[in-house]
Amino acid sequence: MTRILFFEPRIAGNTGNTIRLAAGTGAELHIVNPLFDFEDSKLKRAGLDYHDLAVVHLHDSFDAAIAALAPARVFAFTAHTTRHYTDVAYEPTDVLLFGPEPTGLPQEILDHEAITDSLRIPMLPGPRSMNLANCAAIASYEAWRQQGFVGAA
Repeated sequence: MTRILFFEPRIAGNTGNTIRLAAGTGAELHIVNPLFDFEDSKLKRAGLDYHDLAVVHLHDSFDAAIAALAPARVFAFTAHTTRHYTDVAYEPTDVLLFGPEPTGLPQEILDHEAITDSLRIPMLPGPRSMNLANCAAIASYEAWRQQGFVGAA
């Protein structure tokens, strides 16, 4: 299943919700430090009892995460591109990369040699971004749909 990579997430509830997403879809969740306290009550509340059902990996740096996920195509999600997330034929080993909630991915990550392409989730003009957990769900379900919802009941 597709892998979700959060680069330095800031809001525990979003990561907790994505742990639930990973448990329900079979996606792996990879997280690049630094991040909030992994024992945070908001993380636990949002993830409920799904922590034991999800595969979650913590990485000390972006390069360490990329090395652990290689070989893989890495799709960086950003509002600063024109290509839509639905324009990709996803493969099971793909990585869906998302940045921290207040700022998105920094330019040095978007320019990193490991990035295969930058993608966006369309939205109406005005809002600067969408919720991180929602974006991870939208993109990972599209990847899973393209793979025939392998493993689903």
